[in-house]
Amino acid sequence: MSAERVQMGLRELAYKLYERRLEASLSPHSIPRHVGVILDGNRRWARMAGLSDVSHGHQKGADHIFELLGWCRQAGVEVVTLWLLSTDNLSRSGDEVEALLRIIESTVRELVVQGWNVKAVGALDLLPVDTAQVLKDAAEATAGNPGLMVNVAVGYGGRREIADAVRSLLHDHATKGTSIEELAEILDVEHIADHLYTAGQPDPDLVIRTSGEQRLGGFLLWQSSTSATPTGRPSAGWTSSGRCAPTPPGTAGSAPEAAPVLARPRPDDRL
Repeated sequence: MSAERVQMGLRELAYKLYERRLEASLSPHSIPRHVGVILDGNRRWARMAGLSDVSHGHQKGADHIFELLGWCRQAGVEVVTLWLLSTDNLSRSGDEVEALLRIIESTVRELVVQGWNVKAVGALDLLPVDTAQVLKDAAEATAGNPGLMVNVAVGYGGRREIADAVRSLLHDHATKGTSIEELAEILDVEHIADHLYTAGQPDPDLVIRTSGEQRLGGFLLWQSSTSATPTGRPSAGWTSSGRCAPTPPGTAGSAPEAAPVLARPRPDDRL
């Protein structure tokens, strides 16, 4: 047996033992209602693997999104937000963006086929018409599906979301004839929250960044800034890739850096 096969077998065994340890440590009384995932690290993984085309890294990550969703559904999570493409990512090279958009479109179509409840989260007006239409069609086709909701954040930026929420709030009150002075008197945080992309959903209890970096990078800025819930569960818990939750091997897409993580990450993996 080759050294590579032995190494792969040991890696698989270590991963399974690690996963069992994590599963045994989870409390059924502290399951997060909303898990946010910054799908990050794809390009680095592809380059480390010696791949000249980084889209293979994005695809590798996308292949594991459904495994992650299955874990969340099994655990009783209500909402998962997947950050697949940031507004900043749109400024990358044309070829890379084009390939990434095709992977995202394919992933979203598969979410529809598998019956997930899909919601598009982001500035769809910044996306190519075809991509925006795929997201709109997916949301419409799955709106009545029961179970876990999957927010697909494409063309998403936390600051843009807050700006859009305030803009929507102003338009809403303008149609009602509310003056700026009157709005200033009654405005509070809940008014803005009601106009966020995730309006009506619980704030994230856990945020996972698959590259292992511990920073939000503009992800769900408003929602993650709230205080701890009455149960004492933090609104924005942190876990690094393969640390506090069974982060899937390569969870793809693209956020500030790129998306997904390394195939079969060890507890000490860093991308």
